Amino acid sequence: MAKQNELDDLDKKILSILMNNSKTTYAEVAKQLFVSPGTIHVRMSKLSTMGIVTGSRLNIDEARLGYDICAYIGVYLDKSSMYENVAEALIDIPEIIEAHYTTGLYNIFAKIICKDTKHLRDVLHRKIQNIAGIQRTETFISLEKTVERPINLLKIP
Repeated sequence: MAKQNELDDLDKKILSILMNNSKTTYAEVAKQLFVSPGTIHVRMSKLSTMGIVTGSRLNIDEARLGYDICAYIGVYLDKSSMYENVAEALIDIPEIIEAHYTTGLYNIFAKIICKDTKHLRDVLHRKIQNIAGIQRTETFISLEKTVERPINLLKIP
């Protein structure tokens, strides 16, 4: 895995521009950074080979598609050894859009998107809490997203 110190300033600037707007063309990035588009292409290929750039993603507003509930679920496992089996089962639940194996109170912390509270209740009771190895869950409904941004490579050491 590549370390940040293996990146030079140009790499960091390229990544910063594209993380803020992935639709920016290589030609536009090159113009902003006073280099050739070929340089940007070569650098992006290098960053992909290094495993730093792993793809691109389309960000959407789930609420505008009718998914008004964003919640976080803390999952307690019967035993930590159950993690892999539970994680595999969570992958099969389409409403779960992110899950992390964590330290602290919960073994797993997951982000879930649902249409409404009834949908959330159904997912919790019929899908998540029926998975073998899950002892119990705690649910936190997000009222508002305050911060969402990529890492700032130019300001964070």
